[in-house]
Amino acid sequence: MTAPLFLVAPGVLAGATAGTSVAVDGAEGHHAVSVHRLRLGEHVLVGDGVGTQASAEVIGVERHTLLTRVIDVQVRVAADPRFVLVQALAKGDRDEQAIEAATELGVDVVVPWQASRSVVQWRADKVARGQARWESLVVAATKQSRRFRVPQVLPLARTSEVIARLSGAALGLVLHEEAERPLAGLSLPSSGDIVLVVGPEGGLADTEVAAFAAAGAVPVRLGTDVLRTSTAGPAALAVLNAKSRWR
Repeated sequence: MTAPLFLVAPGVLAGATAGTSVAVDGAEGHHAVSVHRLRLGEHVLVGDGVGTQASAEVIGVERHTLLTRVIDVQVRVAADPRFVLVQALAKGDRDEQAIEAATELGVDVVVPWQASRSVVQWRADKVARGQARWESLVVAATKQSRRFRVPQVLPLARTSEVIARLSGAALGLVLHEEAERPLAGLSLPSSGDIVLVVGPEGGLADTEVAAFAAAGAVPVRLGTDVLRTSTAGPAALAVLNAKSRWR
């Protein structure tokens, strides 16, 4: 079984080598000690969430702190091209299911989007709470999948901001059940942002599809069936991975 991953602040692992002592404290340390109940001699992974991850041995257990000794260190550079998921807010936690799975499938940036047909809306204090909730979800999914980097969750975007992001993308993609071009048939750029837009449970409005296409995005389909908003983004990311990172 793969050792559990615990996150420390960026910079904590800077310069770490075999034999370096690293403390996992705060909420992560409490989780390691009280939930995982780790003991001396057990192996863990300690990552900074921005590309550095160490295999380590537990050498001390305190009330809310796990003390470890580094065995080896690995560093992974940021992926290029980046996968950017623009996920419309959706009811029934389907948007949350989408970003959890997307994190496991290698998404680099997540953008919550208030689409015209989104039933769920983030207003006033819900904006900050909603973003914090999504950030918590991607951290948990990062740890579950032992990723080296925690995806960035950007602030809630308006449609105009999504259009601007698509305009600057190396490749903009809009999932749409009526699209003629299959995603699997497209060639991918070698660098830059691949921006993928997924609509809410009610689908994209015609005006949104037209505006995104005018910004240079390509409407694409995954197959002949219509997927829920919770599965469409992750399914598309799997296709993108199969055409690039998984080779």
